Amino acid sequence: MAYDELSRSLAIRLKYGRKVAVARTMARYMAPLVDEGGNRVLVPVPLHRTRLWRRGFNQSALMARELARRLNIAADPFALERTRRTPPLKGMSSLQRRKTVAGAFRVRDRRAVEGKTVILVDDVLTTGSTAEACARALKRAGARRVELVSWARVVKPSQLMR
Repeated sequence: MAYDELSRSLAIRLKYGRKVAVARTMARYMAPLVDEGGNRVLVPVPLHRTRLWRRGFNQSALMARELARRLNIAADPFALERTRRTPPLKGMSSLQRRKTVAGAFRVRDRRAVEGKTVILVDDVLTTGSTAEACARALKRAGARRVELVSWARVVKPSQLMR
């Protein structure tokens, strides 16, 4: 879904309003985008532990858990780890975002992803920098393929005309 007022308000209600039930609604709309079958695992984009402690939950992990339930695909909320704190990416350029998240992720145990198709789960796709950094770490650890499913995507007006 395009990141607009509606998708933004739901993402904010989940992330900052602590309305965790919103994750079920998001997953319901995301589920048709996920191919079933094969050796697949859902992996949420991780938060750094300090952000997780402050927020109390990882919104991507909640969506991954619900997708796993709906699609009968395994989810591993601990497969990927954010190894260092990164500042919020809001307001950064694409280049700044890429530099900020470069090397910020690692796979905890290769066996969790080795030879599998990993479906990375995130709430909002802006520039793709975070997803790209996660995918790099997953591929280095032996993931056969990395796919991404997100609740919303920031779309530039020029992309709408294609």
